[in-house]
Amino acid sequence: MPQVTELRRQLRAAKAEYKVVKNTLAKRALKGTAFESLDAHFEGTTAIAYTSTDPVALAKTLTTFAKTAPMLKVKAAVVQGRAVKAAEVTDLASLPGKPELYAKLLFVLQAPMVQIVSVLNAAPRDLMSVLVQAEKKRGEVVTDGAGA
Repeated sequence: MPQVTELRRQLRAAKAEYKVVKNTLAKRALKGTAFESLDAHFEGTTAIAYTSTDPVALAKTLTTFAKTAPMLKVKAAVVQGRAVKAAEVTDLASLPGKPELYAKLLFVLQAPMVQIVSVLNAAPRDLMSVLVQAEKKRGEVVTDGAGA
């Protein structure tokens, strides 16, 4: 029981839900739907974990928890309306989540703008660098000439 409470807490943090279901009711609910093929997986003690936000976060939470609680086994999954095998859930868990993907997308979108700003700043920066070097060189010439 404490493990189930901990699993529910972790799933809530991943914005997911976890419900223990009666197999007969689940089979009735699946009848006539696109998920009727999942009927065979409703044997023994069964719970359903679901999310409407980030399936990767749910997969990561379940696979991480399953490492510490061997009694938890993923039987099957549905991702974006497509039934997937339990092994594919582990693959899904290895993908980056939505926040990481958003960060990568933002970086890719931002890169051209950063390059443009860098190019526009290069001319004044290079000019200042040339002027500073010319001033140093002029100061060296004056100093060398004064000492002789």
